[in-house]
Amino acid sequence: MKSIRKIVGSLVLLITTNLLIAQKQNLNIVFIGNSITYGANLDSPKTEAPPVIAVAYLQRRENIGAVAFSNQGHSGFTTVDFLPAIGTAFRGVELAANSFTDKQALLLFSIKLGTNDSAIQGPNGSPVAAENYQRNLKIIADSLLKEFPGCIIIFQHPIWYSPNTYNGAKYLQEGLDRLQSYIPKIDELVAEYAATYPKQVFTGDKKAFAYFKKHYLTDLTPENGHQGTFYLHPNKQGAMALGNFWGDAIYKVVEVVTGKR
Repeated sequence: MKSIRKIVGSLVLLITTNLLIAQKQNLNIVFIGNSITYGANLDSPKTEAPPVIAVAYLQRRENIGAVAFSNQGHSGFTTVDFLPAIGTAFRGVELAANSFTDKQALLLFSIKLGTNDSAIQGPNGSPVAAENYQRNLKIIADSLLKEFPGCIIIFQHPIWYSPNTYNGAKYLQEGLDRLQSYIPKIDELVAEYAATYPKQVFTGDKKAFAYFKKHYLTDLTPENGHQGTFYLHPNKQGAMALGNFWGDAIYKVVEVVTGKR
């Protein structure tokens, strides 16, 4: 009798384990962004950049399986650079999405753009008006939704930078004001997609802007500029914080998409 109970117990454990494994959601994520996404100024972007931290966050969640990702962050890039008609950057995103080996995994695009769009001068297309910024995001998203049916798009809110930011590009208070005007445009766009692509386009993180505005001395790297020391790029601690913000936002989206929230 004991041996029978032992066998039954082992079978139940095996079945339960298999069910848990089967319930895990595998993910393929392409992170689209600028130098902040890339991990500029970090000692090792390949191990410390926000996308790496976000993936590590997701891998710690019980119902998440394998997570493959590609960091398509490029220093100085704007929404203009990622337009399909421009070619190079969008082509890199396409190649990254098509290169994942697990074709059954949920494909997500995490997009964090706007910092360079907001500049007074310097980056491609800057300054980008809020309406044009929204239009560019829509062109990028429409192209991805058409090319990768069933994919998920997550727009992460941009993060704060100091109002004296002026390196090779000129940002200053005017740029910061413009950056903040992008945020409601992101939310408006997501609301529009709710009707045309339900449960495919989401607003991601909304907390990082305020976080870095408050913690810039500890979480952003001091850099020398034309108007003194400015703060724009996360340091190692800041990249950890931003990556966790993104990871949490992505996880919540996955829960909605898979019906667990």
